[in-house]
Amino acid sequence: MVKDEKAWALEIADKIIAKEEKVFERNRNKVPYNTDENGRFDDWSDRIGWWTNGFWGGMGWQLYNATHKDIFADVARDTEDKMDEVLMNSAWMDHDSGFRWLPTSFANYKLNGDKKSFNRLILAADNMCGRFNPVGNFIKAWNPDDSGNRAGIAIIDCMMNLPLLYWAYKATDDPKYLHVAKLHANTAMKYFIREDGSACHIVQFDPMDGHFIDSIGGQGYGHGSSWTRGQTWAIYGFALSYIHTGEEQYLETSKKVADYFISEIPENGLIPVDFRQPAEPAWEDSTAAAIAACGLLELEKFCDGELKEKYHNAAIRLLETLTNERCDFTDDKDNIVEKCTAAYHDKRHEFAIIYGDYYYIEAIWKLTGKELFIWGK
Repeated sequence: MVKDEKAWALEIADKIIAKEEKVFERNRNKVPYNTDENGRFDDWSDRIGWWTNGFWGGMGWQLYNATHKDIFADVARDTEDKMDEVLMNSAWMDHDSGFRWLPTSFANYKLNGDKKSFNRLILAADNMCGRFNPVGNFIKAWNPDDSGNRAGIAIIDCMMNLPLLYWAYKATDDPKYLHVAKLHANTAMKYFIREDGSACHIVQFDPMDGHFIDSIGGQGYGHGSSWTRGQTWAIYGFALSYIHTGEEQYLETSKKVADYFISEIPENGLIPVDFRQPAEPAWEDSTAAAIAACGLLELEKFCDGELKEKYHNAAIRLLETLTNERCDFTDDKDNIVEKCTAAYHDKRHEFAIIYGDYYYIEAIWKLTGKELFIWGK
């Protein structure tokens, strides 16, 4: 374990900033998701509806907040402008409005009071409220696709989108946003979090009467497994619901999942795609490590004594392992974080994903005091 955490984190921050100045300059017109075989970012501007497209702008605002260099703000604003097309396409609007507009429009509004950003946030929050199923008390995750009607599907990821609604309540004094967010969080507590603290990825309800049908394995290994990124959405997401509401049940749920997650961290500190996946192939997901570190560093703020120390030390261990073994700070590659995996059963594994970089930066920024808190406050 590092002895002087602040000095260690500041040294990493300097490396990040030096690299990202060059990365942002050569990718200033892109909206990246992955990298190619040469380690260069791709461009998802023509697939602007993809759920991850806010993280590039979020990186820009985090870096701008730390440096006040215009390149970062310029790219962040460009990404936000491009996503206006999403607000006008019903097929693209799903529950991931928080992931899209909190790192972009909320960050811009918080830093600059931008009125266009405020408008985008309200439009996104209203759309998200419109996805709420009042008989099942859940926010519908996805729109219909080739697999059929998905009106009864909710996923654990949505816990990270709820801060958009908590913010909208405070911004407008309209309690509908608060009610929807809390009702969904309560449903997630009841149906997504198991007794051992592990979390399901997908839960299916009957959209006509709201009754629980079953849980689905989703992006993890299978039914009843423990998709690691899903655990991190629960840790961070329930902590955020506590931050916004002050309700102890959300804090206790975050702790429950955090305790489970920490108990499952492998000896080498590298996080698998699923804690219950077979020994081989041993696919990793470094995004889960970065997100968990963010969630644990936030969670520890509301704990004392041994529990606070436990969460803090686990976060530092995850970040130290990522930094030493899974990060590239050179100019050769656009990405920082390596060996990320979107889903266990995908054809491709262990590559760069943009939100791996975002959450790694956010976690390091939490340690340095440079963080712009984008999650609705």
